[in-house]
Amino acid sequence: MNNTILIIEDDANTAALITLYCEREGFRTLTAADGSSGLDRAGKERPDLIILDLMLPEMDGWEVCRRIRQTSDIPIIMLTARGDEIDRVSGLSLGADDYVVKPFSPRELVERVKAVLRRMQRPPQEEAQILSHGFLQFDLKKRRVSMKGMSVDLTPHEYRLLETLMTSPGRIYTRDELLDRLYPMGEAMVIDRVVDVHIGKLRQKIEPNPPDPQYILTVRGVGYRFADRVPT
Repeated sequence: MNNTILIIEDDANTAALITLYCEREGFRTLTAADGSSGLDRAGKERPDLIILDLMLPEMDGWEVCRRIRQTSDIPIIMLTARGDEIDRVSGLSLGADDYVVKPFSPRELVERVKAVLRRMQRPPQEEAQILSHGFLQFDLKKRRVSMKGMSVDLTPHEYRLLETLMTSPGRIYTRDELLDRLYPMGEAMVIDRVVDVHIGKLRQKIEPNPPDPQYILTVRGVGYRFADRVPT
């Protein structure tokens, strides 16, 4: 493996342990002991994945994740001693790809690193595939979404949700099914509220009137579906 892992962790012993187990599996590692330097290294080194502690000095992990997601879709695994449901929802809705609670097994953490990296590796497509519904277009090969010709910036999770829904208009997806698309089973401790958060943010970006959606429709008590017929 040649993947580079950036470990942003202020506890030297924890950082050393993660480094040891990652390097045993062939990963190249970088470390940062605070949020500001971690953000700087992420921008300069362009790692393949970031392990991010939330309780950091100078700049906490929430803000580091928020700033990274403004410009990059680098996979992020959040690492924290706090395991409350609201923390998991908040972290995943910011764009984190997984969430590991301390104390943790370093072997399990490395397996989650591998799983997230596998998930990010999309097979190459020889021909462009463009989904088009009304004013909304999704170029699957280039991973570009546009509304009325204007580019729409989405997070990796929003891309996955939109691709899932747009490829099967009219099909009803339960929240559990959408969770499996976002976080394959066994790779993250997630709850169905995370889907609602991502859907809400996605609607803000693609719906002309988010409170009265025309593209992504709610099926009460079940989940969501993409409209069979959309504005033209």
